[in-house]
Amino acid sequence: MEIYTDFDAIDEQGWNNLLKTSSVDTPFLTYGYQRTWWEHKGGGEWAQADLRILSARENNELIGIAPLFIGEKGGSRSINFVGSLEISDYLDIIASPLHRTSFIKEIFNFIGNQQSQFPELVQLCNIPDNSPTIPVIREIGAHEAWAVEIKRAYHTPAITLASDWDTYLAGIDKKQRHEIRRKMRRAGGSEDAVRWYIVSEAHDLEQESADFIRLMEYDENKKRFLTKEMRAQMAAIIRWADRNHHLQLSFLTINGEKAAGYLCFDYGGRIWVYNSGFRPDFQYYSPGWVLLSYLIQHAIEQGSTHFDFMRGDERYKYRFGAEDSFVMKATAELRKP
Repeated sequence: MEIYTDFDAIDEQGWNNLLKTSSVDTPFLTYGYQRTWWEHKGGGEWAQADLRILSARENNELIGIAPLFIGEKGGSRSINFVGSLEISDYLDIIASPLHRTSFIKEIFNFIGNQQSQFPELVQLCNIPDNSPTIPVIREIGAHEAWAVEIKRAYHTPAITLASDWDTYLAGIDKKQRHEIRRKMRRAGGSEDAVRWYIVSEAHDLEQESADFIRLMEYDENKKRFLTKEMRAQMAAIIRWADRNHHLQLSFLTINGEKAAGYLCFDYGGRIWVYNSGFRPDFQYYSPGWVLLSYLIQHAIEQGSTHFDFMRGDERYKYRFGAEDSFVMKATAELRKP
């Protein structure tokens, strides 16, 4: 088992190659995202944090990465996933399917035997409920030196996309289907100029990012969320996604003014909906719903398999045909002798 305390010591290509073979492959687990999160500590979420990435090799081949750090909140120290908690929707152990079980067990044995370097509490958040990591950790709690609790943390609804737009619409609630069509017709037939676009190389990314942040600020909760540190984190994530061709930043404009925006990742044949912002003074056109409809239609046309709303159980997600899943929180604490 190797311990890394600096991302510079880790091979980015080796990390990402292993991720492609892992049972759970999300944009939040890529080397670039993880490093970007760590540089800003989740937008200031963690004031005290020490990197402890664990990895293992077999015959000099990388077989597992546990992107972990030791953090402190409220006087309590714990081992957490890099990316925990608020802004990284899906986290997990990175391992090849053949080695996942043995690697996870080795992680817990290593931590348990290295108490001079690790606290006794492990809190692993935002693990997808279908991840094979969950039963392994559950088994560790049943048979080894750790007391384990696993519980649901958040809803993560997603749409399994149809092969074409009409088939998608036919598969959702009739009333919602009518609403989507009505609102799209209103936008398309208006005397006002209603347009939408996805940010490309032809646009000024810094300006588009700043405009998106301003749209988020129309929501008072998001405005409070957007501290100076979080703004820097968000901007860095957008730049990372753009550099790696994962960015899908889109806007709906009305008479040239931005009325709605969605920040998504386009990764692994799936659209991952990360955040959004809307201007309430354009509510007549339902800009958020209209832009979302265009984005789903675009995802279908480009052959994406899923439109993932990620964390949150807001009603509109289900009205667009999303089906529920969850992310889990696994807590493990060394049993007292």
